[in-house]
Amino acid sequence: MSLRTLAVLSFCLLLAACSKITQENYSKLSAGMPKAQVEQLLGSPTQCSGALGMSSCTWGDAKTFISVQYAADKVVLFSGQGLE
Repeated sequence: MSLRTLAVLSFCLLLAACSKITQENYSKLSAGMPKAQVEQLLGSPTQCSGALGMSSCTWGDAKTFISVQYAADKVVLFSGQGLE
């Protein structure tokens, strides 16, 4: 295995270990939490959509994710899957 391949693999493992999509961070979410505070906790969302004062943002991928629904930029519902 080349040094470059080893460095890339190590970097990927480091990124996976630093994921903010965890059960610990999920447990810190609460109804009424401002959107800015959620993004401070979880980082930038993977995707968001919304209209008319309602929005939904997701962090992660199809296997492991946290999804948050907002009304007027305040958490109303949240869910997660595959969290450790």
